[in-house]
Amino acid sequence: MWRRIYPRDQIEKYLIIDMLVVVVFIYHVFIMNHSLSPAGKITAFLLFLASFYVGLWYRDWRLLAASLVWCALLAVLGLYIDDWMLLYGFVFADLLGRTKRMWVMAGGMAGIVIMYAAHSWLDAGSPFALFANLFFAGMIMQLTTTIVVHTKEKSKGLKEKLDIANAQLEHYIQEEERNRIARDLHDTLGQTLTMIKLKSELTLRLVEKHPEKARHELNDILDTSRFALKQVRELVTDMRFVSLAKEIERSRELLGEADIDMTAVQEGIRPLSDRAETMVALCLREAVTNIIRHSGADLCTLSHYVQGEHYYIQIIDNGRGLEGQGQGNGLQSMRERMAALQGEAYVTANPDRGAVVTLKIPLMGNRRV
Repeated sequence: MWRRIYPRDQIEKYLIIDMLVVVVFIYHVFIMNHSLSPAGKITAFLLFLASFYVGLWYRDWRLLAASLVWCALLAVLGLYIDDWMLLYGFVFADLLGRTKRMWVMAGGMAGIVIMYAAHSWLDAGSPFALFANLFFAGMIMQLTTTIVVHTKEKSKGLKEKLDIANAQLEHYIQEEERNRIARDLHDTLGQTLTMIKLKSELTLRLVEKHPEKARHELNDILDTSRFALKQVRELVTDMRFVSLAKEIERSRELLGEADIDMTAVQEGIRPLSDRAETMVALCLREAVTNIIRHSGADLCTLSHYVQGEHYYIQIIDNGRGLEGQGQGNGLQSMRERMAALQGEAYVTANPDRGAVVTLKIPLMGNRRV
């Protein structure tokens, strides 16, 4: 029921607040003592509901028209009921901030300024009288609310676009991986199996008339089958292994697409086993994803080095740092991978600006052999 009379995307956050606004408005118009006639009360309430309803559902010229009606209504009610009625302008200040049309928002903000100036003129005889009382601060706060809400909605829209782009990128990566596997299977295992098939057909023709040649072909089939099994094992190993060098290049490309420059120091040092290198590469992937999504950085530095019996990798960005960042799944995933190698993963604040992700891996048992 509520979804038919109230926007679905606003039910969770705004329904209770808007109901409270309506109840308080009813109290001010119908309960408080003032000089407004019964017909005027009903007219004011109907205009209130109509403009409010239009403002809830539309973000185009109808929102601008509703906001101007609302401002005119509040300017009149401020004279007949109480000056504080002008503070209902916060309702449409919020609604105006949600429009994507700048001319609608600008027109509505102009309506708020005119509302305060008209009320000041009718009440005190001069539109400039509002600068001498507290309502000037109320007007500034309403205009600021519109800008803040608009900025927040724009940021929300950009985040949604980024999430969609990340999902599309992930899908593209998966498709590329499937195509690579298909090519590898066709170019390696496919040819070997074709040879086994041909030799098997030849053996069937030789088995009765030329048993010695058939035995020779069977030995070739056996050797080829062993080679095919070796190819399968190599393919599986290659699929599971993630090269750190390739992951660094992939990270550089992804960061570049997000307008984040990446510099790498001492890329050649990777004294790790295949399993450890894969774990480190996946942690690097997670760290880079977090930088793109949350840091707001424009520079990222990757350094890796050996110190004592440990191998260190540090990913440093110059973004907003740890402020407002929780312990998300990304960091937990990195910690679990490093724990599997008896290592550590932790995030600290960059003294200059941004955050530092550190991976610490013991070399004992993780050296490449």
